[in-house]
Amino acid sequence: MRHLFRLPSFLVLVILGAALTAFAAQSVDPADLVKQGQKLLAEGKHDAALELFRQALQRSPDLYDAHLNAGVALDLTGHYTEARRHFEKAIQIAPEDRKNQALANMGVSYAFEGNAKSASTFYRQAFDRQMTAGPDLAGAPETANALGRVYLECGDLDNAFKWYQTGYETSRRQPKLPADQVDLWDLRWAHAQARMAARKGNAAEARKQMAIVKALVDKGTNPDQQIQYPYLAGYVSFYLKDYTGAIAELQKADPSDPFIQLLLAQAYEKSRDAAKAREAYTQALASNAHSLNNAFARPLARKKVAGGQRQ
Repeated sequence: MRHLFRLPSFLVLVILGAALTAFAAQSVDPADLVKQGQKLLAEGKHDAALELFRQALQRSPDLYDAHLNAGVALDLTGHYTEARRHFEKAIQIAPEDRKNQALANMGVSYAFEGNAKSASTFYRQAFDRQMTAGPDLAGAPETANALGRVYLECGDLDNAFKWYQTGYETSRRQPKLPADQVDLWDLRWAHAQARMAARKGNAAEARKQMAIVKALVDKGTNPDQQIQYPYLAGYVSFYLKDYTGAIAELQKADPSDPFIQLLLAQAYEKSRDAAKAREAYTQALASNAHSLNNAFARPLARKKVAGGQRQ
């Protein structure tokens, strides 16, 4: 009599379990994978998040949110070229009402590498769309200011002035702008001018504009902007080479802002306090935001912390 070959029962269970797991994985909604990945991203688990975004794209190659978030995860881990491939795809497939979001994220991606020229290409596209499609006279000034910030932190002060001024003037084109918003845009314009003056070493102009900011903050029409004054005072002090003053002011600013932690770390370095500088650089790396503040802080902070570990 011929005997049928039989797999051991435990092996049958293993194979069955693997098949069920694979089936379950294939049946997961790609949008749910993106949501899970976004949660991991917020927790700083960038590689795990990226794996979920990639799984979502395997199931749905044209899923906008998966491409956008994959780009974010890749930027935060320093893989900028690959990140921009995802942002490029996101721009191509974005719904009309999210196109500017994708363009801005591409701009931030280039800011991670300090590439103002390429970043400006995408911010200007978003600005032009906001000025013509509507126009969006609320969003356009924000975009212009973002581009001014890119130029400022990349050291192009002429273009920084041009775009900050554009942001301010565009804000004034909004019909019936509420009084608190008038104050807000006056504050932002003076804030920017103070920082630009400090970068040029013009202490008198920087302090003049700081006084305008302080008066507008004290006016109380925008209480959420009060935290911006110690940041400004610390920024101005740092670029005027008053490192003790910079540290004193920046310690009063938002401790969760990676850019403030970067300035604080640099001020500590200038003051020859290596331990506190390293602490501030490490704190800068705690942010998982895909923002200009993080774009200007994270790459240098990562380099400084890694360099300290090799010593």
